[in-house]
Amino acid sequence: MKGSRWACWIALPLVVALWAVVALIVSTPLLPSPASVLQTFWLATQSGELPHHLLITLRRVLISFVLAMALGALLGVWMGRSRFANAVLDPLLVLFLNLPALVTIILLYVWFGLVEAAAVLAVVINKVPNVAVTVREGARSLDPKLEQMAQVYGFSRWQRVANVWLPQLFPYLMAATRGGLALIWKIVLVVELLGRSDGVGFQLHMAFQVFDVSSILAYSLAFIAVVQLIELVALQPLERRASSWREAGIAHA
Repeated sequence: MKGSRWACWIALPLVVALWAVVALIVSTPLLPSPASVLQTFWLATQSGELPHHLLITLRRVLISFVLAMALGALLGVWMGRSRFANAVLDPLLVLFLNLPALVTIILLYVWFGLVEAAAVLAVVINKVPNVAVTVREGARSLDPKLEQMAQVYGFSRWQRVANVWLPQLFPYLMAATRGGLALIWKIVLVVELLGRSDGVGFQLHMAFQVFDVSSILAYSLAFIAVVQLIELVALQPLERRASSWREAGIAHA
């Protein structure tokens, strides 16, 4: 187990070393070395430009993520617990699941203009169906015996949600959370590239116009590092803590 914890750090240094060797061999501005990218990153950080645009993008990611998770979870539970709701809404769910994110972004910008609300709404619309599909499967698999127990003990609606539903839905919510975070930040970058005047996506667009690959990689790596930090610091510990009761049960079995 201890060895496996360190194994995940093997691939990344190897990729960086390979990148440095290839950049040295080809010697072109289109493939800058890791040192060149780090220098660009440091200069952009010192000037305050990178933190400014990174925080703006993270703010959009956070707002879109919270709205998409809340709406998607509610929709998923409703469809999973109600056959009528599922029959009515399932065709719409399939439609939005197959609607390209680019089409949604363009339509909302055309209808509402290049405003912040349109940008956030485009991200939410693209993510809600994914959350709903995942949570719906969890709502369908709720244990009826636990429902009967809740009725026998006279649980209120909120007690039933907190003590019966949420523990069973948690693995599905975590799956939707992880997938949602990966999807949302990608869509946010496209939204910024197409219609915003700030954020990481906008900076990537500006760097692309002058073929500034160092800036493209510096901004991309900075944002990826933040998202990865959220995964390691928040999501993984939360998942381990919530699933610890399963490991305890196996140990006592």
